[in-house]
Amino acid sequence: MGNILGQLFRIATFGESHGGGVGVVVDGCPPRLPLTVADLQVELDRRRPGQSEIVTPRRESDTVQILSGVFEGRTLGTPICLWVRNEDARPEAYAGMASKFRPSHADYTYLAKYGFRNWQGGGRSSARETIGRVAAGAIAKKILREYYGVETLAFVQQVHRLAARVDPESVRRRDIEANPIRCPDPAMAARMIRLVERTRRAGDSVGGLIVGIARGVPAGWGDPVFDRLEADLAKAMLSLPATKGFDIGSGFGCVNYTGREHNDAFRMRGGRVRAVTNRSGGVQGGISNGETISFRVAFKPVATVMHEQNTVDDTFHNTTLKARGRHDPCVLPRAVPIVEAMTALVLVDHALRHEAQCGRHTQPPHARRPTRSRPPR
Repeated sequence: MGNILGQLFRIATFGESHGGGVGVVVDGCPPRLPLTVADLQVELDRRRPGQSEIVTPRRESDTVQILSGVFEGRTLGTPICLWVRNEDARPEAYAGMASKFRPSHADYTYLAKYGFRNWQGGGRSSARETIGRVAAGAIAKKILREYYGVETLAFVQQVHRLAARVDPESVRRRDIEANPIRCPDPAMAARMIRLVERTRRAGDSVGGLIVGIARGVPAGWGDPVFDRLEADLAKAMLSLPATKGFDIGSGFGCVNYTGREHNDAFRMRGGRVRAVTNRSGGVQGGISNGETISFRVAFKPVATVMHEQNTVDDTFHNTTLKARGRHDPCVLPRAVPIVEAMTALVLVDHALRHEAQCGRHTQPPHARRPTRSRPPR
């Protein structure tokens, strides 16, 4: 219940923050895809804690193991189980919170739903659960890249009130990875880093915005009405811990335009139907139009702050709580690879669904993109 994502490319994550480990089962991956631990580890290293001075100091190598579904370096077409051991769990740091609900965490709501909860670092509600998503997303990214020529990227656009002006069409991965905040604007990145450092020293936290991008998506992915591509992207992003908002293309800014101003006019360019502008964010009618998919995800400030706050205990009496433990002062740097992973998981599922329903090449010839063929089944 609630732990499975996707229809044809399906993932089920498992594990808790301070348990034995976390992982994911991937079902529906095409057979014969070359896949090694190195393909997965490079993405997990971007998400892992302790990678810089502006993230949580928890020391985890996040070394992934492939337990099933891969033989002699290629996928079998059977379920792939990926597992990461928890190496630096410290459940004793949360003993003082066993009987108190941390403000703005899932402590109270988990108890209200299940009548029982894991108070050790939030258990299943911890962002450590996203390890499984990133590992599965690495597989999805490889499928998209090698079979469809699709690239997924994400970057930090805003931290608190500091916002960078970055063109999503021209941003490059090396610029994103050039600094620990993962903002491709170097001058603004330096200011963001200083802000996060000050916030950490003050025992507080800040949130911000991440931009997600998918380039090379052909026209035709997505379904009408309830399975619209942007709706599935929104669900995927809002399933992430600490997310509070999603918009695509012009987003909430669309209210500032008239219809004539907002419409994306079409022209033939290079033998293809192209939109002159991209205020739709690459999706129209719930279906990709061949332009770059661009959206934003809002992340709230981390709920754990090192100051005494009012709360209620599990006997429903008023009390106070001063949090302990190791936490990010800002989740954005480590959320970038998670947003990329969730984007890839949604897109690869829609790619397979499109092929199953419509065939590989249903678009008019001018709308097709050259792609590498899959290995024969």
